[in-house]
Amino acid sequence: MICIPIAARTHAGAMRAIERSVAVADVIELRMDLIHKGRLVELIEQVRACDEAVEVLVTHRPQAGGDSSQERSRIDCLKEAVFLGADYVDVEIETKRALRDDLREAIVCLQHRTALIVSHHDFERTPPLKALRSLFRRCIQAGADIVKIVTWAENPQDNLRVLGLVADAGREDINLVSFCMGPQGRISRIVAPMLGSYLSYVSLRRGGQSASGQLTVTEMNKIMDILRRAP
Repeated sequence: MICIPIAARTHAGAMRAIERSVAVADVIELRMDLIHKGRLVELIEQVRACDEAVEVLVTHRPQAGGDSSQERSRIDCLKEAVFLGADYVDVEIETKRALRDDLREAIVCLQHRTALIVSHHDFERTPPLKALRSLFRRCIQAGADIVKIVTWAENPQDNLRVLGLVADAGREDINLVSFCMGPQGRISRIVAPMLGSYLSYVSLRRGGQSASGQLTVTEMNKIMDILRRAP
């Protein structure tokens, strides 16, 4: 599925970005850590009003050096998303277990209407496949409905490790989002969905990428169309 992150700097900008994105997205990711003073209820309502078939993912990444009150506020935002009926929320495996469990409890209370993505991001390298598999298991044990593991590709071979993890998850019938960031990782963003990676994160336009190496939705669709027509 195509996921377009909304990372506008203002609430008004995010509302406009949602309106432009829903026509080409299966999932809209609301990056509440980047949308300054974003009003979550209005943002979710905007997605539903534009196209109720488009799903909503709410993410609130931690700030470097954030204290315990900021962590609590971050999880409260994700809990609010659960109560507002978001389809997915994303929490990092590095988040304190008590906070993760609190979020998971909110999901259970509402009969699992929201799927929990437990994620890990490595912005420096791609660990060996054995370490990636260990991370994968940790995320599952943390109660993930969907696991997300994203790494930085230092060379083309790093893509093979991540794609190996995607293949592993497919054999176990576990939903996984995994690919490499960076210029060297672009190929994994194309191949991973072909192997069953649950979401493909793309930008609406050039210059609007939320991560290095991210393709635009037009580029991704053109590539997939070519591959589908290949003999």
